[in-house]
Amino acid sequence: MLGFVGGAWGFAADRIAARWPAHDDGSVRRIDWRTPVAVVTGALALGGLTARFAEPVPVVVFGAYLVALVLLLATDLDQRLLPDVITLPAIPVALAFDLLGLNPLVPPGVLPVAIIVAIAVPGLIYALSIPFGAGAFGQGDVKLLVSVGLLAGPLRMFSGVVYGALLAGVVIGVLLAARRITLKSYVPFGPFLIFGAIWAILVIG
Repeated sequence: MLGFVGGAWGFAADRIAARWPAHDDGSVRRIDWRTPVAVVTGALALGGLTARFAEPVPVVVFGAYLVALVLLLATDLDQRLLPDVITLPAIPVALAFDLLGLNPLVPPGVLPVAIIVAIAVPGLIYALSIPFGAGAFGQGDVKLLVSVGLLAGPLRMFSGVVYGALLAGVVIGVLLAARRITLKSYVPFGPFLIFGAIWAILVIG
């Protein structure tokens, strides 16, 4: 049931992203390849929620976070943007969830390490990306990873980043081989981080 809800939300998120934030030219993107990506991602994300979590509070919190991730995926695919209005509130919510001892993925004994890693890893990646030019790893990506680290824990966040990077390499390689992009083309990394985050939360043990 939640899989159908997630698919419907993926479609709605795609249509929201086609309009919000408003495009500079006022245009509204039509349904294209990004639409099924959002639909399938939403279906898989929410469809796997209750298989991963049994208690109602984690189901609600992680469910809300997955809903936010699907919307972020849609906006980044459409506009190469991870809006602060979504990424920033997720950080204090995730931290409160941890501090209250309600997060099954971040036990109290792991919390101090999770906080340090959630701040240090995205900060380090951002610093290392600077020589590659603006946009190689954006500030939106940093804010996203902070909340991922707080919710998924340090090891899962690290694994999610690795999986996301590997997926990005495969997709970019295929697009290069098919001559759909060139070495100078900009490919947003946010969607791959989101795929990695969903994998880290729902799959990694």
